[in-house]
Amino acid sequence: MRAAVRQVADGTYLVHGPSTNWVILTEGDAVTLIDTGYPGDRERLLDSLAQVGSSPEAVTAVLITHAHNDHLGSAQYLRATHGTPVYAHEAEVPHARRDFLHQVGVGQVLRHAWRPGVAPWAVHALRAGGTADVAVTAPEAFPAPGPLDLPGRPVPVPTPGHTDGHCAFHLPGSAAVVSGDALVSGHPTSRIRGPQLLPDMFHHERAAALDSLDVLAKLDGDLLLPGHGPVHEGSVRDAARLARERAQ
Repeated sequence: MRAAVRQVADGTYLVHGPSTNWVILTEGDAVTLIDTGYPGDRERLLDSLAQVGSSPEAVTAVLITHAHNDHLGSAQYLRATHGTPVYAHEAEVPHARRDFLHQVGVGQVLRHAWRPGVAPWAVHALRAGGTADVAVTAPEAFPAPGPLDLPGRPVPVPTPGHTDGHCAFHLPGSAAVVSGDALVSGHPTSRIRGPQLLPDMFHHERAAALDSLDVLAKLDGDLLLPGHGPVHEGSVRDAARLARERAQ
């Protein structure tokens, strides 16, 4: 299965899976991988590394924006197979271990199944491993507040709300922000196009998710690399402010 890989800046690639994105940062032969898609996206994940001239053995670290199955899907595989460290915000580490699970439940999905796009999305999520066991046995908190000493020099930016330990990543060298699910540009269950919050059922604490848009609005950048939807070219500040207006 081929992945849709788009180079958005030097050494920076946004990869589109069937419904979830991940980001590859390259520096020489080394790679930082931000998120990993669903478990069912593994072939595409490995193909995306090959397309940028890399391999899973070259991945220096996996950074997780948050520990939902559609972003954590192959983190444990890379850790177990290649010894790749998996890093997350300290509040997200127990979530990645599956000490608990803050993820939309089957009952919530069924209550919203009448909404456009929800049923087809749910079918895809189940087929792709949305309820699979993807626990990471030994996730670690970021070793420094940032910038991290990894390819791309990503700077963790805590953006709680979608989950307690959700974290975006600022890439000053690429004038880009990897926003995970704190700010997206589309989703199969949304009829909105462009910068937006995900529908309410996906957030652990919606009020905190709204506040995190204000955090993102303080970052300099003209490329938004979201967890869902296409790359957004333009001011990240303006994108965050527009999403907040739409969420009111």
